[in-house]
Amino acid sequence: MAAVALVTGVGPGTGKSIVERFAEAGYSVAMLARSQERLAHIESATPNAHAFVCDVADDVALAATLSQVKESFGAPAIVVHNAVGAERGTYAEIDPQNMRRAFEINTMALLSLAKQLIPDMQASGGGALICTGNTSAYRGKPRFAGFAPTKAAQRILLESIAREAGPKGIHAAYVAIDAVIDLKWTREFFADKPDEFFCQPSDIAEEVFRIAHQPRSAWSFESVIRPYGEVW
Repeated sequence: MAAVALVTGVGPGTGKSIVERFAEAGYSVAMLARSQERLAHIESATPNAHAFVCDVADDVALAATLSQVKESFGAPAIVVHNAVGAERGTYAEIDPQNMRRAFEINTMALLSLAKQLIPDMQASGGGALICTGNTSAYRGKPRFAGFAPTKAAQRILLESIAREAGPKGIHAAYVAIDAVIDLKWTREFFADKPDEFFCQPSDIAEEVFRIAHQPRSAWSFESVIRPYGEVW
């Protein structure tokens, strides 16, 4: 029976590429997203990918979906929390309710995934829990007041998970993407930028896959990736 990977927040960019990379390697991949149409399109084009419509901010719905995944394919050995909620603006501009929702998606959903799936990983002898993030997890710029705190909390929660679960064989890791990801809308918005300005979703997926398969003697907790031309 094929090993199972689970990816949240599957969309046309990074999420899709992560699904494709794991499916290509022979995993049965459970894809979670709110859009049935988006998932159906990826599912039809990707062998071994399976759609599960779910809002990860809804703790009850997430728990039910994870149970369905386990019943259908078995417990995931690798989990990639790629879903993201964002509320951008200065502290004076942001909507507190939108910031709370971003916190539910970015941080509380991570907690639910860990609590419900890590015990199965431990019982099977190991696994990996990876978050895709960005440099908002490390710094609070003025117009990221509603977003950066939720990503910083996500990273710190994952570090706490890593320190507890790592010695038990569970690799928790944070992949921060310091880049504009190459998508249709970002190409349109940054129409004057050259190709090297953008980070390719397939390259992000390759880094996530690499981190998920690191040998136990040399685990990374944090990986920060950026295009070679990125100013930092």
